[in-house]
Amino acid sequence: MGFPGTWMTESESMVYRVVPKCACSSIGQIMFYSDHGEFFDGDIHDATGRMHKWSMADSQKLIEQNVKSHKSYAFTCVRNPYARILSSFFDKICGIQRNGKRYRGNLVPQLVQKYGIEVGSPEDNFDFDQIKSFRRFLLFARDTIRWRRPMEPDIHWSAMSGHISTFICNGGSYDHIFFTEKFNEGMQVVLDNCETPVKVDLDKVPRFNESEGHGPKRAHKVSEYFDDLSRHLVWEIYKKDFQLFQYDFDDPDNKMPIGEIDLDEVHAKLGT
Repeated sequence: MGFPGTWMTESESMVYRVVPKCACSSIGQIMFYSDHGEFFDGDIHDATGRMHKWSMADSQKLIEQNVKSHKSYAFTCVRNPYARILSSFFDKICGIQRNGKRYRGNLVPQLVQKYGIEVGSPEDNFDFDQIKSFRRFLLFARDTIRWRRPMEPDIHWSAMSGHISTFICNGGSYDHIFFTEKFNEGMQVVLDNCETPVKVDLDKVPRFNESEGHGPKRAHKVSEYFDDLSRHLVWEIYKKDFQLFQYDFDDPDNKMPIGEIDLDEVHAKLGT
């Protein structure tokens, strides 16, 4: 299985397990800058050189050796599950992707047909019932995760704990897991523990939100998207995420964590 979703700086100063929709563009760009003194020109997900990624065959042996010997500082980042699934919906389902097309080709037409989801379009200024469509999308997301139909679950809405566990199960361990909601604070801990070729001043790093501006803006506060049934589905899908990463299930509008992450507990519960 190896270490899917794992990125490493060319200098091997740090190792990062990507969790989609959790500031991965910003983290990747900071890693790139910490080696080269410049940001990657474009979306960091498109970079095919000057950093190591598990998806690049030439990088796999280096990443595997590093992770299994715990040679470098290893970390990842998490986000409130309510905000994350909403972000996935607005970016991947409603938004136009950076190639100018809908995400995954026929996925959106399939959702329109099978689940009655509306997504709007740039031509109508994305005018649709966001709450009704999101709740139907949530049903679809649950179906993919629970029964793997009508398709396999997508990395953007599968549970964070699933992504994070593969790193542990295959022989890695984390030095730090931080919150997207406290990004600078968490990323500073990483930088303080790494010897990087180039010093990074986080206050001067722009935000790299590659999904922004390609779809509709969220029109309501978070809690309005989640009725009793939606919250039941969210708990079914993301129970471990709420428990391990200390997010508030009872108040969807509270995006901040309500406790600290216990790394020992994460390794014990996700390492089996």
